[in-house]
Amino acid sequence: MSSKYSYQPCREFHVVVLGAGGVGKSCLTAQFVHNEWIESYDPTIEDSYRTQISVDGRQVVLEILDTAGTEQFVAMRDLYMKSGQGFLLVFSIASKSSFDELTTLREEIIRIKDDDRIPIVIVGNKADLEDQRAVNRASAFALSQRWDAPYYESSARTRINVDEVFTDLCRQLLRRDDLQDQEQNDPYYQKAEEAAAKRKARRKKRKERCTIL
Repeated sequence: MSSKYSYQPCREFHVVVLGAGGVGKSCLTAQFVHNEWIESYDPTIEDSYRTQISVDGRQVVLEILDTAGTEQFVAMRDLYMKSGQGFLLVFSIASKSSFDELTTLREEIIRIKDDDRIPIVIVGNKADLEDQRAVNRASAFALSQRWDAPYYESSARTRINVDEVFTDLCRQLLRRDDLQDQEQNDPYYQKAEEAAAKRKARRKKRKERCTIL
């Protein structure tokens, strides 16, 4: 019997790593792509990585954009978010302010993408700094439940959950792609889309006919 995923092409996704400055976005990305720990902190302007991984037997190419901290790239934020298909929202468990910034980031993503179901993974980085913890797990899990987005605590230094956060995001992107493919190939879905487009056109036409005296 052939595999469910036989003959499926390699998928390519654009992933954006977002979060406040100093939370370890570059370290997390470098550990995932190059399996190396960056000791010295160098504020990133923008770095792009390309890597191929296997997720549940399927080949995925990731184009990863590692961005600067939110206070450093406000002018570029819309462009980053517009290009992304999936997002890692990273904070440091030792910084309450970096955790608080995630809400603003998610609101911006939803506004720009016009989609409140966009694939997101919440990452509490620097899990090796447990003695400096400023964000309790209950608060992070509560946020995860509200957003219906998975939450991981990771450490770029010790490589805890580094692969897992990117793999989880890939799974979400693959499911989303598969669902869109099914819908596009479903004649009932196509008819529903056509009917919705016709209703929208009729509503627009009625508004154009309306005269305000």
